[in-house]
Amino acid sequence: MSSRFHLAIPVKCIEESKAFYCNFLGCEEGNFEKDMWQDINFWGNELTLHNAQEEELSASHRHHVDMADVCVPHFGIHLSNDDFQEVKRRIQESEIYDFLDAPFLRFKGGYREQETFFIRDPSGNAIEIKTMKVPESLWDTTS
Repeated sequence: MSSRFHLAIPVKCIEESKAFYCNFLGCEEGNFEKDMWQDINFWGNELTLHNAQEEELSASHRHHVDMADVCVPHFGIHLSNDDFQEVKRRIQESEIYDFLDAPFLRFKGGYREQETFFIRDPSGNAIEIKTMKVPESLWDTTS
């Protein structure tokens, strides 16, 4: 049984979005139907970019969690620390893209310690990127 996740999101321009996900974040392009949709290998998960009109793009709202008010809806990825630091570096050095929510260390010093940040793609979709000190802590309910 596969454990990969699939998410389809609306984008204003497939080519612009493909450049963000592939050229900037470092993902790989996959299958596509010209001017309709584009699959992205989002670190082993299937992210499908669907060409959409402006009114189809998602509106986001802020919801309070321990670290701040975060955008909902959003989607995200848990990366190894090396991959996380590389993506963070690309954003810090970028003249085009910036953090929606700057890097933040949650649960500092604890078993569930994680560093996280948010960024928006060119269509305004909010993405959370995080790394966990102990990845196994995600589903551990005993601590």
